[in-house]
Amino acid sequence: MQHNQPAAKVSYIKTMDELTPAVLDKLIPHQHNPDELLMVKTANSCLRHASSRPVPKMLFGKFWYEGELCILFADSNLGKSILAVQIGNAISTGKNISPFVLEATPQGVLYCDFELTDKQFEARYSDDYKNHYIFKNDFYRAELNMDIDVPAGFDTFDEYLIASLERAIVQSKVKVIIIDNLTYLRNETEQAKDALPLMKQLKALKKKYDLSMLVLAHTPKRDLTQPITLNDLQGSKMLMNFCDSAFTIGESNVDKGLRYLKQIKQRNTEQVYGYDNICLCRINKPGNFLQYQFVSYGNELDHIRKLKEKLNDGQIDEVVELRLQGLTLRDIGEKLSIPFQKVDRLLKAADKNK
Repeated sequence: MQHNQPAAKVSYIKTMDELTPAVLDKLIPHQHNPDELLMVKTANSCLRHASSRPVPKMLFGKFWYEGELCILFADSNLGKSILAVQIGNAISTGKNISPFVLEATPQGVLYCDFELTDKQFEARYSDDYKNHYIFKNDFYRAELNMDIDVPAGFDTFDEYLIASLERAIVQSKVKVIIIDNLTYLRNETEQAKDALPLMKQLKALKKKYDLSMLVLAHTPKRDLTQPITLNDLQGSKMLMNFCDSAFTIGESNVDKGLRYLKQIKQRNTEQVYGYDNICLCRINKPGNFLQYQFVSYGNELDHIRKLKEKLNDGQIDEVVELRLQGLTLRDIGEKLSIPFQKVDRLLKAADKNK
């Protein structure tokens, strides 16, 4: 009888088709209790369950997909709020911001504006406070009531805020939330360690209601001679762990009117808009809607601040001598093993010293 026991187990599953969820539940312990920390499944079971859910659709090109908690971060006064409202408006109308693809169907959006007053908002979306832009009726804007105290039953402002946000989500029935901005919420302290607990609560809300979230955040002071990286987000190491994707806005040092968009983190796609393929845009207001308008693609290295280099007097003399011999800038550069652009700067410095 002992010899026949293994054979009985083998005959229990004759083909892969018989490997049903019910059979798997008997073979391998599964944890479906949401109160438990670990939910154990076989890899095949994970794939099977995932296949029953829809493929995430693009909300703002490769930058933000459905179901993601995405962070948009940048320095102050670069237009984070302008772009965020434009993205929300595009989602509610179903009209993409060219050239960034919008795959999702038109749907409601809740924009939590913790930066502007309603009058400042009006200035951006009207023609000199007249001829207001007409948003869709399911584009909602929320702002903080700073005159209200935290009521009994809530230990902290965060708890009250999250409860209020959850109520707004349920009442409006929206699936797309934009938070502007994360660091401002904590009594304007701008401290990343204070923003982290709130970020965790936002992620819990996202999971509970199957939301797509765009959260705006600031960058601390950064070296403008270096490309923007995930380390430039305020509290980057902590906050980046809680987001699915992130992108940033930079300012061109070549043209102060230019802004560029760059991917920083992505899970649902490959990196398309890295340092060598940034999206250059200008902020314009055609009519009554302040917005980003795409200009072209570029390389971030061409738009960051250049280090000032000290020019060597001896090298200036050497360049001038070679130039007098009739050599071109490129010929001189090759001869001295320096870029021809530096040759040009040395010759200009020589002219100034005359």
